[in-house]
Amino acid sequence: MIRPADIQLLGNELAIKWSDGEESYYPVEFLRAASPSAENMGEKDLLGNTYGGTNQKLFPGVSLVSWQHIGGYAIQLEFSDKHNTGIYSFEYLRELAKMMR
Repeated sequence: MIRPADIQLLGNELAIKWSDGEESYYPVEFLRAASPSAENMGEKDLLGNTYGGTNQKLFPGVSLVSWQHIGGYAIQLEFSDKHNTGIYSFEYLRELAKMMR
């Protein structure tokens, strides 16, 4: 499994150097909008219907307060708007990096 070798906050971007040598840079506002939390994305029932979620796509001025590792598979980010329920798996972060290209 590819994992972060180093994580740093550079200005208003989260920078991740991956164990395979690749580097990814994520604008904090983009990460906040992409939060995989149920609060942000909603929850799906057994039939695939989505309930809840904010549908908010812009988070101007939001900053990253902190992050912590969740097991060996993800990080949890805390933003200045107090949002901290999204668990960003390493796989999800790599997918987001592809979207940034």
